[in-house]
Amino acid sequence: MTQIADVLPDVLPISREKAQTAADLVQGLDSPALEWLAGFMAGAAARGRLSAAQTPPQTSTPTALATSAAVQQQLTIVYGSQTGNAKRVAERLAGEVQAAGLPVRLVRADAYRTSDLKKEKFLYLIISTHSEGDAVEPPDDSRGFYEFLMGKRAPQLPELSYSVLALGDSSYVDFCGIGRRIDERLAELGARRVLERADADVDLDYVVTPWTGSATQQAKRLLAPQPAAIRTAAAPTPGAEVLTLRPGHASWSRERPFLAEVLVNQRIVGSGSDKDVRHIELSLAGSSLHYQPGDALGVWPTQAPELVHRVLDLLQLDGSTAVTQGEETLPLTDWLTHRRELTVLTRPFVATLAERGGHEALKALLQPEGSADLAKLLNTSQLIDLLRAYPAEWDANAIVTALRPLAPRMYSIASSQAQVDEEVHLTVALVQFEKDEEARWGASSHYLCNAQEGAQVPVFIEANERFRLPADGARDVIMVGPGTGVAPFRAFVQQRQADGATGRNWLFFGNPHRHSDFLYQTEWLQAVKEGALTHLDVAFSRDQAEKVYVQHRLIEHGSEVWQWLQGGAHFYVCGDAERMAGDVQRALAEIAVTHGGKTPEDAADWVKTLLLEGRYARDVY
Repeated sequence: MTQIADVLPDVLPISREKAQTAADLVQGLDSPALEWLAGFMAGAAARGRLSAAQTPPQTSTPTALATSAAVQQQLTIVYGSQTGNAKRVAERLAGEVQAAGLPVRLVRADAYRTSDLKKEKFLYLIISTHSEGDAVEPPDDSRGFYEFLMGKRAPQLPELSYSVLALGDSSYVDFCGIGRRIDERLAELGARRVLERADADVDLDYVVTPWTGSATQQAKRLLAPQPAAIRTAAAPTPGAEVLTLRPGHASWSRERPFLAEVLVNQRIVGSGSDKDVRHIELSLAGSSLHYQPGDALGVWPTQAPELVHRVLDLLQLDGSTAVTQGEETLPLTDWLTHRRELTVLTRPFVATLAERGGHEALKALLQPEGSADLAKLLNTSQLIDLLRAYPAEWDANAIVTALRPLAPRMYSIASSQAQVDEEVHLTVALVQFEKDEEARWGASSHYLCNAQEGAQVPVFIEANERFRLPADGARDVIMVGPGTGVAPFRAFVQQRQADGATGRNWLFFGNPHRHSDFLYQTEWLQAVKEGALTHLDVAFSRDQAEKVYVQHRLIEHGSEVWQWLQGGAHFYVCGDAERMAGDVQRALAEIAVTHGGKTPEDAADWVKTLLLEGRYARDVY
């Protein structure tokens, strides 16, 4: 048992006996329990400060005056999230600040009134960087805020104290680019950075936990405790009710996934297809997990044993070697199988390998002029390719330290609980190819597509508030989902049927060949027969000499698409971000020019307005 005298300084704010009691209390507690206890203690401290504040001070010191002025201020936390990570972190930070008794407002970026910016005194921004091909973009819910901040209308902000937490993916060259640009722009506008920007990779907690801790401490220094609840504004609805953020119900989560049994793992492409696409059904029985159409299922994959063995053989390392990272000690094989990325390369690993092996060619890729070649390397190579091409000496601890922690993969849910009850369905395409006469694959798709019925898969629900059916069932919906991007629209149609929605439904689907790649063909044709789908338009790109994609079908039906949208229809896109999403957006703008009589500039603004209104929603990857 830890003795407090061994680890604490000589001067303590409490007796050593009570300090030892506190140390004994935390022994054996897991992370959720410790986080709850930390919040409880912070709340107790805040209540103590509030009680003390009810007694007028004997003298008015400069510190007392500063605190009195700060009572009139609050912390505003603005977040922009494409997949839910930034939202989750922002809610966590807001909860910690609230537990400290500080006044805080939590606002999604598209609900934030930009006119408030010049009035803010203390602002935290938590924002992700969303990749579309070679370009990076702000999350869809942050586009208006980002454009305002970067534009000429942004005010000078000499009274603002701020900090930025940037979320990103280091497998992209412009890592955390949006957060970095916002941070630099606020400083350019005269705001004072009170905490250095932190850039978090997909293994969020390594950066998020220390940053939120420092951010909470900074808030304590700058703000006085208040008996106020967190105020949230989650949607840009005029006159929207201001809600109190309450602790969520303890359930399965990213950190504590539910083991879902595989009920069905069925190939849903024909024998002549170049693809391997699976319809996978998982049981949620006994989990009390709930989801809505548009949400994603997070899956924690396991690396393939054959890949782990290849890496160990190449590095000439013993898989039984014990490796300690933080407070966890595991055999090297377990680290590589369950804890580290082996199929996704990142810039930090390239930098480590360049230094460790003295590889000048890799170092050149890390320079600004090498960014295009670095991007190509990250997109076309995996760990084993890089280790073979650029040898270096590694020990077990060094390789575990250098590799990025394994992250869960998100899959658009392909079912509605109104129809499937305690199940969740996925549409998964196996990512697999050969390089140097050796098989390569995507970690999670390989894991799922090879999961036998009866196996258990660690999962959690990731809410996607920006990809929801309209609350008004009389609204029409247009859905564009080529390939596995059709998954959420299977859920949409199921839900609209269950709700008895009277609005029309129009699906655009595309894939290479009708005879082998028409995913869920029987279901869609039955939905048309029953009236659940008003229109079904398909684009099979390789069935004719000239390639035809979903954007071409949109343009062909542009007049009716325009009429639907002018009548208030909601427009949804799911699938490939690199090309398809941009092509569809350009098709929308072309429709506005051709059938709405708009100029190209006005058409682009019209598309942006649809995004800001929430009538144009994208789930792209």
